[in-house]
Amino acid sequence: MHLFQFTLNEIGGWVDADQSTGRIVHIPNQQVFTEALANYDKGFKYVWNEVPVVLTYESNWKKAKEILTAIAFKHAEHLTAEAERDLLAASQQYLINYKKLTPIVYTNTTQSGIQLTIRYLIEPRRRRGTVSAIWDEILTEFGNAKDIDLAYHTVRSFANPIEGKIVGTPDA
Repeated sequence: MHLFQFTLNEIGGWVDADQSTGRIVHIPNQQVFTEALANYDKGFKYVWNEVPVVLTYESNWKKAKEILTAIAFKHAEHLTAEAERDLLAASQQYLINYKKLTPIVYTNTTQSGIQLTIRYLIEPRRRRGTVSAIWDEILTEFGNAKDIDLAYHTVRSFANPIEGKIVGTPDA
């Protein structure tokens, strides 16, 4: 704590669902209404990163979630014990309180398919390389799985040939 600034735990940014990024934001009192300073390694040297993966609705999403969980643990589980120690020290100064530091895969739906989002702790300078390594494995594993397909934005329409109407509309 400093007399001339206050400190916040950043929420949002590159992660979804209003969860912490792991960055500590220092805001000088003189700049409280003009700008903020985010620090990647002062206080807590890890950030939360997320890798969203969208599958088709027809995919075996449970199998995909198991694959993504294994990939997440392969790339990030080794940081959990060290991060817990660092978090204990940081929590005394910055009041950071995370309940779960192990990687997790969240499930959601989008217009294009089922979204599975890997969330894990990483050192800030390793984010890009880790994302690349994770995607390499995702593409390899999903390429070997005949019942899992990546989705992309699509528009589907269904015509009823007998009545000549679009199926699923209120007046159909």
